[in-house]
Amino acid sequence: MSDSTYTPPEIWAFDSENGGTFGAINRPTAGARFEKGLPRGKHPFQLYSMATPNGVKVTLMFEELLEKGFSDAEYDAFPINIGEGDQFGSGFVSINPNSKIPALVDTTKDPETRLFESGAILVYLAEKFSAFLPRDHAGRTETLNWLFWQMGSAPFLGGGFGHFYNYAPEKYEYPINRYAMETKRQLDVLDRILATRPFIAGDDYSIADMAIWPWYGALVLGRLYDAATFLQVESYSHVVRWAKEIDARPAAKRGLRVNKTWGDESEQLPERHSKADFD
Repeated sequence: MSDSTYTPPEIWAFDSENGGTFGAINRPTAGARFEKGLPRGKHPFQLYSMATPNGVKVTLMFEELLEKGFSDAEYDAFPINIGEGDQFGSGFVSINPNSKIPALVDTTKDPETRLFESGAILVYLAEKFSAFLPRDHAGRTETLNWLFWQMGSAPFLGGGFGHFYNYAPEKYEYPINRYAMETKRQLDVLDRILATRPFIAGDDYSIADMAIWPWYGALVLGRLYDAATFLQVESYSHVVRWAKEIDARPAAKRGLRVNKTWGDESEQLPERHSKADFD
């Protein structure tokens, strides 16, 4: 265990030298930090995002809708570099006052509708197009159960395990152990449910899968935090099966590339304006 003797002060004070990958941009205040408008394309939906797991949820949904033949789901996607602080520009904050990606504008409404929080965006699009969310009471409820499971659980994986295992300025045994245990517990939850059915909420692919796959699918496929060996992800065989099946979907392959600005150039698509952009 750690030998840390840190004692919290009576009143917490912000330290601009707090370190870590995002230490230079983190502050305890909200609101715009500078004036900067956002670009606009010609399609019904304007997406401002980054290909992190939360961003991929929405690009995956759009690409699945288009794959299913919903031409009215065409969208323009513009990159928001959270490492450089783009999310604190006035234009972005006007859509999402919480300064987190993804953020979306539906231009077909008068006035235009702003959307933020990935789960809310998935529900909005599913209801707008009557797709990937069952209409029957039992199916809809089960799908929303798992969608909100993801919204509540992933912060332990990302902000908890991911932060202390991958982004923190130093390695600390206690938080890594704490969040590794919780991450493995969550994988076991998924493994047990996927042992009983092909997809998260039942027999059909849904927004529950789209929300969970970019996080937990990426983890068991060895794409998240370089932690596959550490967490022994191969032992969750039903999650691995499910993750590989979604990974093979053409829409998933496209959705992973949108707003991606790092890694292999052949896998990047910083801006997306049509299906032709993938060629």
